[in-house]
Amino acid sequence: MKKSLFILLSVVLTTAGAVAQNIPESLSYTQIYSFLDELANEGIIHVNAAVKPYPRDLIAEKLMQAQEKDSLLSKRQQQELAFYLNEFSLERDTVPDNWVEWTNRQTFNLSLAQPSFHYIAPKKTFKMSIKPILGMDIYASKKGAVIKRWYGAEINMDIASHLSIWGSLRDNSWNGNLLKDGYYTSSRYDDPLSKQGGAKLTRSGYLNNLPGVQYKEASYGGDFSDSKGGISLYTWWGSIGVQRETIQWGDAYHCSNILSGHNPAVPMLTLNLRPIRWFEFNYFHAWLNSNVIDSTYFYTENYHEGSIKKHYRPAAKYMAANMFTFSPIPKFSFSFGNSVVYAERNPQALYFIPIAFFKSLDHLNTKGLGVENQNSQMFFTINTRNLKHTNFYASVFVDEFNFKRLKKSNPEHNLISYVVGASLSNWPVKNLSAKAEFSRSNIACYTHSIDVLSYTSNSYTMGHYMGDNAQSIFAEIAYKPVRGLDLRFSYTNEIKYNTYDYVRGNISAIIAQKPFSEKNFRNDTFAFDAVYEVFSGCYAVVNLSYNNARGYAPSSARIEGENRGGYDAAGNAIVLTGEELEQYYLNCYAPFYWQGKNLTFMAGLSFNF
Repeated sequence: MKKSLFILLSVVLTTAGAVAQNIPESLSYTQIYSFLDELANEGIIHVNAAVKPYPRDLIAEKLMQAQEKDSLLSKRQQQELAFYLNEFSLERDTVPDNWVEWTNRQTFNLSLAQPSFHYIAPKKTFKMSIKPILGMDIYASKKGAVIKRWYGAEINMDIASHLSIWGSLRDNSWNGNLLKDGYYTSSRYDDPLSKQGGAKLTRSGYLNNLPGVQYKEASYGGDFSDSKGGISLYTWWGSIGVQRETIQWGDAYHCSNILSGHNPAVPMLTLNLRPIRWFEFNYFHAWLNSNVIDSTYFYTENYHEGSIKKHYRPAAKYMAANMFTFSPIPKFSFSFGNSVVYAERNPQALYFIPIAFFKSLDHLNTKGLGVENQNSQMFFTINTRNLKHTNFYASVFVDEFNFKRLKKSNPEHNLISYVVGASLSNWPVKNLSAKAEFSRSNIACYTHSIDVLSYTSNSYTMGHYMGDNAQSIFAEIAYKPVRGLDLRFSYTNEIKYNTYDYVRGNISAIIAQKPFSEKNFRNDTFAFDAVYEVFSGCYAVVNLSYNNARGYAPSSARIEGENRGGYDAAGNAIVLTGEELEQYYLNCYAPFYWQGKNLTFMAGLSFNF
């Protein structure tokens, strides 16, 4: 075994190529992702947009490809390219050129105006960057002001051009009178779902595209910390690693329906293979957070004399997934893959097989016992940029499928979700772009009758943030007059229809209901964003938005499993009607700060996200 491992490592470390740090670039760096997408629309480069984040070495490679075709770029694009080439200098074996710096131009760079430190060993055997993280956003509306602040640091290291180590910590806080304990006195906020997230702006039930978090107790609002990082062994044809990062699978500009990155990041083993230009393979095995108590697993504590207190632990929950991507012709790609969410006591060796159909393996483990199997999924994406200046894409997520449900005589619907969209760049007007995206998810998609097997982590849906029986429309026009400045006008329409719990005994009747029938919740948002990247990683942001969030009470008769008011302590359904039900849905899906009609102003400044 030791000899085989030594041979494998020797092969990896001797296949040196033009590679650099294999470190994922945060999805929060929206400017670089937007620029790469623009270059791909112009046919300058090709990217696999179905799997993100991109590694920094891959981004540097694409930027250098664009540099070879800089005559095809506009003046603004050339300036953008030079800017980002400087940001990804370390991946190109040099140090960046900053405004106010102490540097020898060869091995190190210490910058104060653009706070960062970069180092390259003389023989390129070691590379490192350290950056502080600092930022603040201020929201203001007629309901009051809310302040979000964060600070921390990140470090990236590369050893011998084959081993990458990286890590970051961001300490976050939401603060404001609106979020304080005791702010609410009206009984209309006393329902269980409203209390679950208190007055916070994000929680697992809310239907907004903000990143999901796990809050610590705080009377003034909410604190949470976000620590990410990993270690990766890589070469020119692929990598294997352990990391905790936010990932997105599926083509999308607004929100993906496969893995949206909306839920908190999870630790995972990862495998990436890119042996040839037209094929890429991705796999991970993740340790999810179930937020479900295992009543048989607990610690005991001496609480008082003669008194023992039990501290119950969460049930184990895991996920394995793979994605195959093919690009048989330039500017066109399609991907397919499958995943399984499982909740055995320990990780199962079967699901560590990267190239596998996990549902088949699941049946091997559970079918003979006559018990409920695990929760498996399939997904597909397609992306074409063959028409210059454009990008057309679609993603399909299949939670459960039965061909019998395709018959007109069968009222049941398959549990699927889809996203379709398009973008147009630099035509007919240079520096102007437009995007449009539509998504729908059928009843019971992403859900499960067994809580621990649901398609969630930390109680956040891992697919589209709107969840099941919902749709969203997103449209945006953006203009980039100069390097680093984005002016964006957008409209978002979010609708949540009849809300059902996955009740196994009545699931046939539930999925036989007409999807997208009666609204429970709707939110329309018009927004203007001005984003300027002053220097690398330094964002100045201004946002002005108008939204109208409201709840609706269905008029049809309730069926078993439909949520129209939650449940009492005994588990019996509470059935509300009229204005009480409208307010209940509003509390479920929107924080008070964005309920009703709101004109909200936001300004922010951040260093390194």
